Amino acid sequence: MSDEISIRKATTDDLPAIRAIMNEAVLNSTAIYDYYERDENYVLHWWEQLHQQQMPILSCVIDGRCVGYGTFSKFRPKDGYRFCVEHSVYIDKDFRGRGTGGKLLKALIDLARSQGYHTMVAGIDGDNKESIRFHEKFGFVQVGYMKEVGYKFDRWLDLVFMQLTFPVLPTGD
Repeated sequence: MSDEISIRKATTDDLPAIRAIMNEAVLNSTAIYDYYERDENYVLHWWEQLHQQQMPILSCVIDGRCVGYGTFSKFRPKDGYRFCVEHSVYIDKDFRGRGTGGKLLKALIDLARSQGYHTMVAGIDGDNKESIRFHEKFGFVQVGYMKEVGYKFDRWLDLVFMQLTFPVLPTGD
């Protein structure tokens, strides 16, 4: 076992692993504010929507196994937000702390920058100090704190917004 980490475009072969990672986060964390496991149809619909919108889905692979995924999509559906994306990075619980999340986030940042986006946003549960510190290492700054906007595990959840801005200018309206 080499433990060499590679990042590549996700394929449909990765969907079972991506679904398992999603469901672990849904069931055991406040990283995703959903309550119920996602079935194959949900994940396939998610996959197809992102591809129709020409948004990336990247896989983090170790020894041929998908152990994480990352993506970004438009922050909001209004024209004026077209230069802003919101990203997600999720890693299999058995592969955290090995640099996998950092490689995925760096790849997403590089991709967003190369595609002419100006801002990347992260929405993070207020109690997830580890994710907040992780994003700070990549230059994200906290720009918003919303009290008690989510509810999961019988408690109110605060949402932190973090932002990374790229030095690019839009090419016209």
